[in-house]
Amino acid sequence: MPDTPTTLATPPSAGPSTQDREFTVEQRSQFQLVMRRFLQHRLAMVSLVVLVLVVLLAYVGGWLWKYAPGEITPDNSVPPSFDHPFGTDAVGKDQFAQVLRGTRISLQISVLVALLSTLVGTLWGAVAGYFGGVVDSLLMRFSDLVLTLPLIAVAAMLAHLFGGSWYLIAMVIAGLTWAYVSRVARGVVLSLREKEFVEAARALGATDARIILRHLVPNSLGSIIVNATLLVATAILTETALSYLGFGVQNPDTSLGLLVSEAQTALTTRPWLFYFPGLFIILIALTINFIGDGLRDALDPQQRKVRQ
Repeated sequence: MPDTPTTLATPPSAGPSTQDREFTVEQRSQFQLVMRRFLQHRLAMVSLVVLVLVVLLAYVGGWLWKYAPGEITPDNSVPPSFDHPFGTDAVGKDQFAQVLRGTRISLQISVLVALLSTLVGTLWGAVAGYFGGVVDSLLMRFSDLVLTLPLIAVAAMLAHLFGGSWYLIAMVIAGLTWAYVSRVARGVVLSLREKEFVEAARALGATDARIILRHLVPNSLGSIIVNATLLVATAILTETALSYLGFGVQNPDTSLGLLVSEAQTALTTRPWLFYFPGLFIILIALTINFIGDGLRDALDPQQRKVRQ
Protein backbone atom coordinates (compact mmCIF):
# COMPACT_ATOMS: atom_id res chain seq x y z
CA MET A 1 0.00 0.00 0.00
CA PRO A 2 1.51 3.23 -1.06
CA ASP A 3 2.32 5.80 1.56
CA THR A 4 -0.37 8.44 1.99
CA PRO A 5 1.11 11.88 2.06
CA THR A 6 0.72 13.50 5.48
CA THR A 7 -0.64 17.02 5.60
CA LEU A 8 0.78 19.03 8.44
CA ALA A 9 -1.76 21.33 10.14
CA THR A 10 -0.76 24.98 9.99
CA PRO A 11 -1.05 26.62 13.39
CA PRO A 12 -3.56 29.42 13.53
CA SER A 13 -2.19 32.85 12.99
CA ALA A 14 -1.17 34.51 16.18
CA GLY A 15 -2.26 37.86 14.83
CA PRO A 16 -0.14 40.76 13.70
CA SER A 17 3.38 40.90 14.98
CA THR A 18 4.45 43.36 17.58
CA GLN A 19 6.01 45.52 14.90
CA ASP A 20 2.66 45.78 13.11
CA ARG A 21 0.74 46.85 16.17
CA GLU A 22 -0.17 50.49 16.58
CA PHE A 23 0.00 52.12 19.97
CA THR A 24 -2.08 55.16 20.69
CA VAL A 25 -0.67 57.57 23.26
CA GLU A 26 -3.09 60.15 24.58
CA GLN A 27 -1.44 63.46 25.24
CA ARG A 28 -2.67 65.18 28.37
CA SER A 29 -2.92 68.93 28.61
CA GLN A 30 -1.48 70.91 31.48
CA PHE A 31 -4.97 71.41 32.88
CA GLN A 32 -5.60 67.65 32.87
CA LEU A 33 -2.33 66.99 34.70
CA VAL A 34 -3.15 69.62 37.31
CA MET A 35 -6.65 68.23 37.84
CA ARG A 36 -5.30 64.69 38.14
CA ARG A 37 -2.85 65.70 40.85
CA PHE A 38 -5.51 67.74 42.65
CA LEU A 39 -8.04 64.89 42.58
CA GLN A 40 -5.41 62.58 44.10
CA HIS A 41 -5.00 64.89 47.09
CA ARG A 42 -7.47 63.22 49.44
CA LEU A 43 -7.50 65.89 52.15
CA ALA A 44 -8.10 68.64 49.60
CA MET A 45 -10.95 66.71 48.01
CA VAL A 46 -12.63 66.03 51.35
CA SER A 47 -12.22 69.71 52.26
CA LEU A 48 -13.71 70.77 48.93
CA VAL A 49 -16.78 68.58 49.48
CA VAL A 50 -17.23 69.94 53.02
CA LEU A 51 -16.85 73.54 51.85
CA VAL A 52 -19.38 73.05 49.05
CA LEU A 53 -21.84 71.58 51.56
CA VAL A 54 -21.32 74.57 53.88
CA VAL A 55 -21.92 77.01 51.01
CA LEU A 56 -25.06 75.16 49.90
CA LEU A 57 -26.31 75.05 53.48
CA ALA A 58 -25.76 78.77 53.90
CA TYR A 59 -27.33 79.90 50.63
CA VAL A 60 -29.97 77.23 50.00
CA GLY A 61 -30.71 76.10 53.53
CA GLY A 62 -31.37 79.67 54.64
CA TRP A 63 -34.22 79.99 52.16
CA LEU A 64 -35.70 76.59 53.02
CA TRP A 65 -35.45 76.88 56.80
CA LYS A 66 -38.73 77.57 58.56
CA TYR A 67 -37.41 80.45 60.66
CA ALA A 68 -36.12 83.77 59.35
CA PRO A 69 -32.89 85.17 60.88
CA GLY A 70 -34.69 88.07 62.61
CA GLU A 71 -37.88 86.18 63.52
CA ILE A 72 -38.66 86.09 67.24
CA THR A 73 -40.13 82.81 68.43
CA PRO A 74 -41.84 82.09 71.77
CA ASP A 75 -38.89 79.84 72.71
CA ASN A 76 -36.40 81.87 74.74
CA SER A 77 -32.91 80.53 75.57
CA VAL A 78 -33.82 77.03 74.42
CA PRO A 79 -30.84 74.64 74.07
CA PRO A 80 -30.35 72.71 70.82
CA SER A 81 -33.40 70.61 70.00
CA PHE A 82 -35.20 69.10 67.02
CA ASP A 83 -37.15 72.31 66.43
CA HIS A 84 -34.08 74.54 66.99
CA PRO A 85 -30.92 72.57 66.05
CA PHE A 86 -28.61 75.35 67.30
CA GLY A 87 -30.89 76.57 70.09
CA THR A 88 -32.27 80.10 70.52
CA ASP A 89 -31.01 83.30 72.11
CA ALA A 90 -32.49 85.31 74.98
CA VAL A 91 -35.20 86.94 72.85
CA GLY A 92 -36.17 83.76 70.98
CA LYS A 93 -34.28 84.12 67.68
CA ASP A 94 -33.42 80.81 66.07
CA GLN A 95 -29.63 80.44 66.19
CA PHE A 96 -29.50 78.11 63.17
CA ALA A 97 -31.04 80.80 60.95
CA GLN A 98 -28.66 83.35 62.43
CA VAL A 99 -25.60 81.18 61.75
CA LEU A 100 -26.68 80.56 58.16
CA ARG A 101 -27.07 84.28 57.57
CA GLY A 102 -23.76 85.03 59.26
CA THR A 103 -22.05 82.39 57.12
CA ARG A 104 -23.36 84.03 53.94
CA ILE A 105 -22.05 87.47 54.95
CA SER A 106 -18.68 86.09 56.08
CA LEU A 107 -18.25 84.17 52.82
CA GLN A 108 -19.16 87.25 50.78
CA ILE A 109 -16.57 89.31 52.65
CA SER A 110 -13.91 86.64 52.19
CA VAL A 111 -14.51 86.16 48.47
CA LEU A 112 -14.60 89.92 47.80
CA VAL A 113 -11.34 90.39 49.73
CA ALA A 114 -9.68 87.60 47.76
CA LEU A 115 -10.82 89.03 44.41
CA LEU A 116 -9.81 92.63 45.13
CA SER A 117 -6.49 91.72 46.76
CA THR A 118 -5.58 89.32 43.98
CA LEU A 119 -6.45 91.79 41.21
CA VAL A 120 -4.55 94.74 42.70
CA GLY A 121 -1.62 92.68 43.99
CA THR A 122 -1.15 90.79 40.73
CA LEU A 123 -1.05 93.92 38.57
CA TRP A 124 1.16 95.75 41.07
CA GLY A 125 3.68 92.93 41.35
CA ALA A 126 3.66 92.18 37.62
CA VAL A 127 4.46 95.79 36.71
CA ALA A 128 7.21 95.96 39.31
CA GLY A 129 8.78 92.69 38.22
CA TYR A 130 8.57 93.43 34.50
CA PHE A 131 10.08 96.92 34.47
CA GLY A 132 12.52 96.50 37.36
CA GLY A 133 14.92 99.27 38.29
CA VAL A 134 13.43 102.44 39.76
CA VAL A 135 9.85 101.35 39.07
CA ASP A 136 10.42 98.11 40.95
CA SER A 137 12.04 99.90 43.87
CA LEU A 138 9.26 102.48 44.24
CA LEU A 139 6.38 100.03 43.91
CA MET A 140 7.82 97.38 46.18
CA ARG A 141 8.91 99.85 48.87
CA PHE A 142 5.30 100.98 49.09
CA SER A 143 4.22 97.35 49.17
CA ASP A 144 6.69 96.69 51.99
CA LEU A 145 5.24 99.66 53.88
CA VAL A 146 1.75 98.15 53.66
CA LEU A 147 3.12 94.82 54.90
CA THR A 148 4.60 96.46 58.00
CA LEU A 149 1.24 97.85 59.11
CA PRO A 150 -0.45 95.91 61.93
CA LEU A 151 -3.41 94.38 60.14
CA ILE A 152 -5.96 94.21 62.96
CA ALA A 153 -5.14 97.62 64.44
CA VAL A 154 -5.22 99.52 61.14
CA ALA A 155 -8.28 97.61 59.90
CA ALA A 156 -10.12 98.42 63.15
CA MET A 157 -9.30 102.13 62.79
CA LEU A 158 -10.37 102.26 59.13
CA ALA A 159 -13.53 100.23 59.77
CA HIS A 160 -14.44 102.64 62.58
CA LEU A 161 -13.98 105.61 60.23
CA PHE A 162 -15.83 104.23 57.20
CA GLY A 163 -18.66 102.32 58.91
CA GLY A 164 -19.51 98.71 59.56
CA SER A 165 -21.28 97.49 56.41
CA TRP A 166 -19.92 94.21 55.14
CA TYR A 167 -18.67 95.48 51.77
CA LEU A 168 -16.76 98.35 53.40
CA ILE A 169 -15.17 95.88 55.81
CA ALA A 170 -14.16 93.76 52.80
CA MET A 171 -12.58 96.76 51.05
CA VAL A 172 -10.65 97.70 54.20
CA ILE A 173 -9.23 94.20 54.59
CA ALA A 174 -8.42 94.00 50.87
CA GLY A 175 -6.60 97.33 51.09
CA LEU A 176 -4.27 95.83 53.70
CA THR A 177 -3.70 92.35 52.19
CA TRP A 178 -3.02 92.98 48.48
CA ALA A 179 0.69 93.46 49.22
CA TYR A 180 1.09 89.73 49.99
CA VAL A 181 -0.03 88.86 46.47
CA SER A 182 2.17 91.56 44.94
CA ARG A 183 5.30 89.98 46.40
CA VAL A 184 4.38 86.60 44.95
CA ALA A 185 3.47 88.04 41.53
CA ARG A 186 6.70 90.04 41.36
CA GLY A 187 8.82 86.99 42.14
CA VAL A 188 7.18 84.90 39.44
CA VAL A 189 7.38 87.67 36.82
CA LEU A 190 11.06 88.20 37.56
CA SER A 191 11.70 84.58 36.64
CA LEU A 192 9.59 84.80 33.46
CA ARG A 193 10.49 88.14 31.91
CA GLU A 194 13.68 86.83 30.26
CA LYS A 195 12.05 83.71 28.82
CA GLU A 196 11.97 83.04 25.09
CA PHE A 197 8.24 83.66 24.68
CA VAL A 198 8.61 87.15 26.17
CA GLU A 199 11.53 87.93 23.85
CA ALA A 200 9.48 86.67 20.91
CA ALA A 201 6.55 88.91 21.88
CA ARG A 202 8.87 91.92 22.03
CA ALA A 203 10.34 91.05 18.64
CA LEU A 204 6.83 90.93 17.16
CA GLY A 205 6.15 94.43 18.43
CA ALA A 206 3.93 93.67 21.44
CA THR A 207 3.51 96.55 23.86
CA ASP A 208 4.57 96.30 27.49
CA ALA A 209 0.93 96.21 28.64
CA ARG A 210 0.15 93.36 26.25
CA ILE A 211 3.19 91.36 27.37
CA ILE A 212 2.22 91.78 31.02
CA LEU A 213 -1.50 91.03 30.61
CA ARG A 214 -1.38 88.39 27.86
CA HIS A 215 1.86 86.55 28.59
CA LEU A 216 3.27 87.14 32.08
CA VAL A 217 0.12 87.24 34.21
CA PRO A 218 -1.46 84.07 32.70
CA ASN A 219 1.80 82.17 33.25
CA SER A 220 1.89 83.34 36.87
CA LEU A 221 -1.64 82.21 37.75
CA GLY A 222 -0.54 78.99 39.45
CA SER A 223 1.09 80.65 42.45
CA ILE A 224 -1.40 83.51 42.42
CA ILE A 225 -4.44 81.20 42.63
CA VAL A 226 -2.96 79.42 45.64
CA ASN A 227 -2.41 82.74 47.43
CA ALA A 228 -5.91 83.90 46.52
CA THR A 229 -7.33 80.75 48.09
CA LEU A 230 -5.39 81.34 51.29
CA LEU A 231 -6.55 84.97 51.35
CA VAL A 232 -10.13 83.72 51.75
CA ALA A 233 -9.18 82.05 55.03
CA THR A 234 -7.18 85.11 56.13
CA ALA A 235 -10.12 87.39 55.38
CA ILE A 236 -12.67 85.38 57.35
CA LEU A 237 -10.37 85.20 60.38
CA THR A 238 -9.62 88.94 60.16
CA GLU A 239 -13.29 89.79 59.90
CA THR A 240 -13.98 87.56 62.89
CA ALA A 241 -11.32 89.35 64.94
CA LEU A 242 -12.66 92.77 63.96
CA SER A 243 -16.25 91.83 64.78
CA TYR A 244 -15.15 90.28 68.07
CA LEU A 245 -13.46 93.58 68.98
CA GLY A 246 -16.54 95.56 67.95
CA PHE A 247 -15.08 97.13 64.79
CA GLY A 248 -16.43 94.70 62.20
CA VAL A 249 -19.88 94.11 60.78
CA GLN A 250 -22.58 95.98 62.69
CA ASN A 251 -26.31 95.42 63.09
CA PRO A 252 -28.64 95.06 61.22
CA ASP A 253 -26.07 93.07 59.23
CA THR A 254 -24.53 90.05 60.88
CA SER A 255 -21.55 87.73 60.45
CA LEU A 256 -20.05 84.75 62.19
CA GLY A 257 -17.62 87.02 64.01
CA LEU A 258 -20.43 89.28 65.20
CA LEU A 259 -22.42 86.27 66.46
CA VAL A 260 -19.39 85.11 68.44
CA SER A 261 -18.90 88.61 69.83
CA GLU A 262 -22.51 88.93 70.91
CA ALA A 263 -22.47 85.49 72.58
CA GLN A 264 -19.30 85.94 74.66
CA THR A 265 -21.28 87.18 77.67
CA ALA A 266 -23.53 84.09 77.50
CA LEU A 267 -20.70 81.57 77.27
CA THR A 268 -21.48 79.99 80.64
CA THR A 269 -25.29 80.22 80.51
CA ARG A 270 -26.01 79.64 76.78
CA PRO A 271 -22.79 78.16 75.34
CA TRP A 272 -24.50 76.99 72.11
CA LEU A 273 -24.71 80.64 70.99
CA PHE A 274 -20.91 80.82 71.04
CA TYR A 275 -19.80 77.38 69.90
CA PHE A 276 -21.86 76.92 66.73
CA PRO A 277 -20.71 80.14 64.96
CA GLY A 278 -17.16 79.39 66.14
CA LEU A 279 -17.39 75.89 64.71
CA PHE A 280 -18.40 77.26 61.30
CA ILE A 281 -15.49 79.72 61.36
CA ILE A 282 -12.99 76.95 62.10
CA LEU A 283 -14.57 74.64 59.52
CA ILE A 284 -14.41 77.22 56.72
CA ALA A 285 -10.87 78.33 57.54
CA LEU A 286 -9.53 74.76 57.75
CA THR A 287 -11.18 73.53 54.55
CA ILE A 288 -9.95 76.53 52.54
CA ASN A 289 -6.41 76.06 53.83
CA PHE A 290 -6.45 72.37 52.90
CA ILE A 291 -7.81 73.22 49.43
CA GLY A 292 -5.02 75.74 49.00
CA ASP A 293 -2.51 73.11 50.05
CA GLY A 294 -3.89 70.74 47.41
CA LEU A 295 -3.78 73.42 44.73
CA ARG A 296 -0.18 74.21 45.58
CA ASP A 297 0.79 70.56 45.18
CA ALA A 298 -1.15 70.23 41.94
CA LEU A 299 0.18 73.42 40.34
CA ASP A 300 3.80 72.78 41.31
CA PRO A 301 5.48 71.61 38.07
CA GLN A 302 8.24 69.87 40.03
CA GLN A 303 5.85 67.97 42.27
CA ARG A 304 6.93 64.35 42.34
CA LYS A 305 4.52 62.89 44.84
CA VAL A 306 1.16 64.16 45.92
CA ARG A 307 0.77 64.23 49.66
CA GLN A 308 -2.10 62.04 50.70
